[in-house]
Amino acid sequence: MSTIKKDYVRPLNVKTGRVDMNHGAGGRAAMQLIEELFLPAFDNPYLRQGHDGAALPLPGAGRLVVATDAHVISPLFFPGGDIGALSVHGTVNDVAMNGATPLYLSASFILEEGFPLADLKRIVDSMGAAAREAGVAIVTGDTKVVEQGKGDGVFISTTGVGVAAPGVDTSGANARPGDVILVSGTIGEHGVAVLSQRESLAFETAIVSDTAALHALVADMLAALPGREGTLHVLRDPTRGGLATTLNEIARQSGVGMLLEEAAIPVLPQVDAACELLGLDPLYVANEGKLIAVCAPEAADAVLAAMRAHPLGANAARIGTVTEDPHRFVQMATRLGGRRVVDWLSGEQLPRIC
Repeated sequence: MSTIKKDYVRPLNVKTGRVDMNHGAGGRAAMQLIEELFLPAFDNPYLRQGHDGAALPLPGAGRLVVATDAHVISPLFFPGGDIGALSVHGTVNDVAMNGATPLYLSASFILEEGFPLADLKRIVDSMGAAAREAGVAIVTGDTKVVEQGKGDGVFISTTGVGVAAPGVDTSGANARPGDVILVSGTIGEHGVAVLSQRESLAFETAIVSDTAALHALVADMLAALPGREGTLHVLRDPTRGGLATTLNEIARQSGVGMLLEEAAIPVLPQVDAACELLGLDPLYVANEGKLIAVCAPEAADAVLAAMRAHPLGANAARIGTVTEDPHRFVQMATRLGGRRVVDWLSGEQLPRIC
């Protein structure tokens, strides 16, 4: 009996240990995983209470915003990030695209039996660091373990809670003819970085994911419009399906068309070259640290200046305008002087990308 008791209290062997079914059974092994691996990475007063949920204060007036996301990227580690940081950034950005300040996150992990504890710790530590950098607290969560062969290492689902100030409405249904379309920077880095790692491709210039939390950038954009927050009509982050698919979603929601300028859309030369080599169109490649803003023409200069003044918007650009079009087409004026339709993504260029 004394030997069994000693085994229960032995610290986790993070260097060589692996996830086993006991870690998901709700017993002492599960509690040990939480206390020795998750809690140190995510530590905050709400999580430390140890409840199955969290009672949280909401500051000030405004609208409550909730967003949820699931993350199944392959590989789990890629140039510029990993599934841990991505799970924080993705949900923080979903809250921010509603014009809200993100405050809290919950996290749910599905772990495959046999997954190395060292890799899990690396992911959890990255996730905790990303949350602290973003100024959000991971306040509650859950862990489940599935049999080996019935998962794929780690799946993470996160839910974010934030507050949007009164008068701020950045729904995809708000675009109006005459509005200006802005993008916060170069597109396509995330998808190409993940694909290069997945396929062991090497390029002359390193391509790293753009994964980042965008809420501070959004706050600066709104601050540039004191009393005119309502002129920033739409915010979206072009993740799966990229810039093209996201703009089609906005056009459909708002019942408008769009006309883009191909020469104005910023793409890094190495990303452009990689896409040409791989037969991809950068307009459809996923991003994890960029946003699209659609604003009234009288607000465009102020919003663009605020974007360029922030490190995550230094390469922001005006890329097109919203048009009146009952067909809701997104079109693009090409560099050669022609015009083509930028359609929805058909199929999936890069599966398991976020």
